[in-house]
Amino acid sequence: MSVRKLKPITPGQRFRVVNGFDAITTDKPEKSLLAPLKKSGGRNSQGKMTIRQKGGGHKRRYRVIDFKRDRQDVPAVVKSIEYDPNRTAFIALLEYTDGEKRYVVAQNGLKVGQQVAAGADVAPEIGNALPLSQIPLGTIISCIELRPGQGAVMARSAGTFAQLMAKDGKFVTVKMPSGETRLILSGCMATIGAVSNSDHQLLVSGKAGRSRWLGRRPRTRPVVMNPVDHPMGGGEGRASGGHPRSRNGIPAKGFRTRSKTKSTNKYIIERRKK
Repeated sequence: MSVRKLKPITPGQRFRVVNGFDAITTDKPEKSLLAPLKKSGGRNSQGKMTIRQKGGGHKRRYRVIDFKRDRQDVPAVVKSIEYDPNRTAFIALLEYTDGEKRYVVAQNGLKVGQQVAAGADVAPEIGNALPLSQIPLGTIISCIELRPGQGAVMARSAGTFAQLMAKDGKFVTVKMPSGETRLILSGCMATIGAVSNSDHQLLVSGKAGRSRWLGRRPRTRPVVMNPVDHPMGGGEGRASGGHPRSRNGIPAKGFRTRSKTKSTNKYIIERRKK
């Protein structure tokens, strides 16, 4: 993992920091695992805008990712580490012994030619997927299921990882990337190792145009709006004061929005840090 700072030969490149892509081994994706990806531009089925600041962006094709790792006890070889425009992490192309190919989210340290597998009896090594009950305490894990067979839903973005803290009956205690400590069923699958591309947080776009390539449209600051448009709008000059809040009046910056009666509250041992 590395980043490159570009020479300031144009104003847009003066502060730009780009990914070194030294972990990437090919720029040609596996054709059989590509799917079309249609953009909505933030519009619903009636064509009305329901999400602001969305639209445009470079055309992409979706890479079909295996989040379930349901090919149990069948070894696979890592054929390549690739860039995926739909996520911050890199992805790895696996080829199983019977010739089937699948994409998975790549972990830090995963190398081409390495053998990986999924199942209850595989070794707890980087890239292998195991049930939480079979993973040793203190292990760094990622791509974690919340319900058995659901597929990975947590700790999937670049550089993220969780840690297995304790085991108690049918539950295990996991410290999440947010700092939250919660119980998860021990039958859920998780992958050993932290997610790849940990330098993603160091990147600097350098210019507004790069946000447009990513499909992000300009955002108007609430304080410059009129009172009719936003609770933080209005006032003479640069009015300060008032409390930061969203467009529909919900307080921002630290206000807890999680329901106190949510059924899964009992699984959270310690809330995430403020």
